[in-house]
Amino acid sequence: MRMLCVVTTLVVSLVLAAGSPAQDLPRVTVAMSGWTGFAPLSLADKAGLFKKRGVDVAIKFIPQKDRHLAIASGDVQCAATTVETWIVWNANGVATKQVVQLDKSYGADGMVVRNSIAKIADLKGKTVAASAPGTAPYFTLAWMLKKNGLSVKDVTVVNLEPGPAAQAFIAGQNDAAMTYEPYLSSVRDKPEAGKIIATTLDYPMIMDTFGCTPKFINEQPKLVQAMVDGYFDAVELISKEPKPSFETMGAVVKQTGEQFEKSQAYLRWQDRAANQKFFTGEIQAFSKDAAALLLELGIIKSVPDITTITDTRFIK
Repeated sequence: MRMLCVVTTLVVSLVLAAGSPAQDLPRVTVAMSGWTGFAPLSLADKAGLFKKRGVDVAIKFIPQKDRHLAIASGDVQCAATTVETWIVWNANGVATKQVVQLDKSYGADGMVVRNSIAKIADLKGKTVAASAPGTAPYFTLAWMLKKNGLSVKDVTVVNLEPGPAAQAFIAGQNDAAMTYEPYLSSVRDKPEAGKIIATTLDYPMIMDTFGCTPKFINEQPKLVQAMVDGYFDAVELISKEPKPSFETMGAVVKQTGEQFEKSQAYLRWQDRAANQKFFTGEIQAFSKDAAALLLELGIIKSVPDITTITDTRFIK
């Protein structure tokens, strides 16, 4: 009860600090998922941090495979997703720009397999549950297979989103599955069902960014800045008030604060200094390797100019 009071006080005080009622603020719709790495965006929403910065953000949970469709239709103006996904979207005609890095995975994304499977190379001829081509779990599967002498053609891929993929695996379906936190921990807690054979600690290749359409950025740069600043405010709040922040973020994905705290231990949210480092070398190097694999997979037909799909003015 005491923690609930702390969380309630935190949220109420921050909302009151926002000043203007939500209906008086410009509204932006953002597409994302329940991935733990995106949670500071939920915190910025629930704790009134976006409103305090002068923007009313409506968050829609949309599967990664459909997020670009929501952007293309105009239903959402901005989204959170993995770096290589922006390459896919832009290569396939959905113009977007990344404006801030959200997180890096340190074991929060992984491959789970049956206990009888000793190594990734043993997956040849097996069935693996993963999201559709063009999504992070599918890309992670392809990346891990390639590093072990296989390709997606060597396995049978069953398209399931990360949550259902983990649930199906625990229920005894499929030989392996690609998932991420908080769903990865559900397998971690069921060793009799299988094991985590590899994560982004072994293959550091999952990093997430937030971006918007060029049209929205050009027309509403103040709102983009407000959302970026709101994200950084959330990261700072997590540092200062971790327990109530975990309670707030966990509630969004139906987790307790303790459960959420465990899942967030496998990633790192990125502050302003980390962002400035990331956008001056790291993203370019990773995007080059990612684009090559996406071409090989046939997910893209040509590589977009990486310099045209980022806008770094908002992190300075």
